[in-house]
Amino acid sequence: MATVEECRSALERLSAKLGAAEGELGRATRLDRSLSCRLPDLDITFSGQLRDGTLHDITTEPAPVKAQIRLQATSDDLVALVDGDLNFASSWARGRVKLEASFKDLLTLRKLV
Repeated sequence: MATVEECRSALERLSAKLGAAEGELGRATRLDRSLSCRLPDLDITFSGQLRDGTLHDITTEPAPVKAQIRLQATSDDLVALVDGDLNFASSWARGRVKLEASFKDLLTLRKLV
């Protein structure tokens, strides 16, 4: 099981990757949405704001009542996803990773997968 700090580091690496994206992928990352990442095995939820292609104000304080984009995965799966060792689409299809968002956001986010 990954630690809270390893997961925070993974989210920071994800933020850096999103900020470096160019072209159509870069446009897809330019959402302005609240985001939460629930890690049930650690009993913790990270939350922040996806804005201008990066994650801002990442915290483990209580998440917004209902973030606009909600991700749930185990700590190990989060780290593996960010490191490119786990495919998001197949993990989502098998139920290992859950993603909830509006239909419009899901259409935009699919470009990231």
